Amino acid sequence: MAYVSKRVSDLSGVEADDKEFLEIIVRKAPGLEEPVKLDVLPGEIKNLKSAGELVVLEVKSNGDAEQVIVTVEEWRKLSPDIDKIVANADGVRGRRKGFRPSV
Repeated sequence: MAYVSKRVSDLSGVEADDKEFLEIIVRKAPGLEEPVKLDVLPGEIKNLKSAGELVVLEVKSNGDAEQVIVTVEEWRKLSPDIDKIVANADGVRGRRKGFRPSV
């Protein structure tokens, strides 16, 4: 007795050779609790369009954190100097910019 395995698209159920498949990792989507992997064929995702340049923010308040994703256009509405402000902001790890410990 022998076992035969077939690979089919998670989107369409179409069978194809292993080398034809792409793997998509879905990190965040409505109703998704943890990342998942999808096997798809190139033609099934050819019409997906990138959202363009995005800014990924983490907004923290009282110990809670929420990820917010905005377009660069929306981001730049916060301030006409937002690029300069971010370039001069402190990193999230390590010392504050310009800090020198006294010896």
